[in-house]
Amino acid sequence: MVVAAPVETSAKTYDCREAYSRTLEEMAAQDKRVCAVVNDSVSSTKLKKFKELFPDRFVNVGIAEQNMVGVGAGLANGGMVPYVCGASCFLTARAMEQVKVDLGYSKWNVKLCGMSSGMAYGQLGATHHSIEDMAWTRIIPNLTVIVPADPLETEQVMRYSLRHDGPMFLRISRVPVPEVHDRGYQFTLGRAALMNDGDDVTIITNGILVARALQAAKLLEQRGIFARVLNMSSIKPLDYDAIIKAAKETRGIVTVEEALTAGGLGGAVAEVLALHHPAPMRMLGLPDVFAPTGSAEFLLDHFHLNADGMVNAALDLLGENK
Repeated sequence: MVVAAPVETSAKTYDCREAYSRTLEEMAAQDKRVCAVVNDSVSSTKLKKFKELFPDRFVNVGIAEQNMVGVGAGLANGGMVPYVCGASCFLTARAMEQVKVDLGYSKWNVKLCGMSSGMAYGQLGATHHSIEDMAWTRIIPNLTVIVPADPLETEQVMRYSLRHDGPMFLRISRVPVPEVHDRGYQFTLGRAALMNDGDDVTIITNGILVARALQAAKLLEQRGIFARVLNMSSIKPLDYDAIIKAAKETRGIVTVEEALTAGGLGGAVAEVLALHHPAPMRMLGLPDVFAPTGSAEFLLDHFHLNADGMVNAALDLLGENK
């Protein structure tokens, strides 16, 4: 577990896609192996400038996600390091066989960038929501899965991905987030970041929900309840030690994710607890339903994926929700 020093979150927010595209451009300028593959998604992946800077290392396959992953595997076979970028709902759902066979089984060094994940495409409806991607990608052998929380972590995860030899899935949202890490933070694969310490309850989350978990911790502290907050950006490999330590040192665990709880972060944490140290647990996320249509903020509130929802889940777990 990495002890992080969270910054005081402010009203200023950032689109993590900007950090991703800027970092990819910088990496490509330094390493000629770096290339990008997209599915007619130059705008939504923020790669217009990359296309202009590196036209000979930019491939647009059109709306053909299966081919996109296959082209990425072929480029990796030729010694390139392809970043295959597209809306997560289509990249994962349509190309899952290629992700399994061309990446997981064959271990080609391809980086999948699932953009606008979760319910970021809220008003486009269930077809564009990507609430299954964490579960799908987590079960593919040899595929590393990471969900960064803010621009700094997105940049660090991108730079780490170039050093990592093997396939990865990076889940990047378009929902604006505040900074939650200070400049001294260092992402470490397989290690959770301790964002706030406490011994009453542990909140485990990642991505756009880390800032909301820190807000929940402040609200709980006003009631005399001290919450440990873990940013579990590394879904696979998972930080077993941090989860077991939280189970031993606090009275229970609340997992919070912008995805279906089945098979996602909640499922992963539950597996660790069941095998190593059973503990009381609540899972916030989407139950076995598709989300309705609405803005991303509306949908997060609808499924209680906000500070108040986390507070209520923690109080319920502790038996203090009266």
